[in-house]
Amino acid sequence: MRQFSSSSIVSEQPWFGLMLGNSRRHWAKLAGTTVLEAWNEENTDQPPTFTDNLPLLVASVVSEPTQYGATSPLVRALTLADVPLNGMYSTLGIDRALAVFGGGTCYGWPILVIDAGTALTLTGADAHQRLVGGAILPGLGLQQSSLAQRTATLPTIEFSQNLPQRWATDTPEAIQSGIIYTLLAGMHDFIKAWQTEHPNSAVILTGGDRTLLHRYFTKQFPDTKTHLLVDPHLIFRGMAALKTEHGW
Repeated sequence: MRQFSSSSIVSEQPWFGLMLGNSRRHWAKLAGTTVLEAWNEENTDQPPTFTDNLPLLVASVVSEPTQYGATSPLVRALTLADVPLNGMYSTLGIDRALAVFGGGTCYGWPILVIDAGTALTLTGADAHQRLVGGAILPGLGLQQSSLAQRTATLPTIEFSQNLPQRWATDTPEAIQSGIIYTLLAGMHDFIKAWQTEHPNSAVILTGGDRTLLHRYFTKQFPDTKTHLLVDPHLIFRGMAALKTEHGW
């Protein structure tokens, strides 16, 4: 169980950000708008103990964050109403809203964010900071686990650090090929469609599988790599922008 103490933080205006995701808790320690440290915990882990009085911004896609002291004046539970993104719908995940807001704030509008987490989501906003829309599909790990759990003989696999051969000669490699190449083709198609409508838009890849997918994608589509940036902290950049804007 992790403990936090302000004695180890020397930067001005320190605070914590917490995103409660589908399968993990995502934490960051920030000073102002600068991410000092970020780490993840499984949702089954015991929540950490706080030994200081630092502010905490928390958002959740799974439940109300009551166990994190949401009644404390130092804890602010974020909702969609806090995010200044036009055109949002009521079931939009706050993780997607924060990531797009953080991306637009840091990289400019319009913006397309691809979050490679448990689910892979694509979320775009236009030059007027209005949500255009997006898409959701199973991420790398969810696709492979569903095949292993819902079939009689297909094995659990580990994804190679390098782009596998398309035409596989054994079952584990065939699973890798099927998942990876169809996922990359889908990403590429969405990016092309987005850049046709928004040619000056940045495209940012974030989420736990960002590094692996970026390596695959730039190998498969080398002509597109200058258009695909990687930023692991978009959600926390969104939180930081809100904190600065509202003076929390």
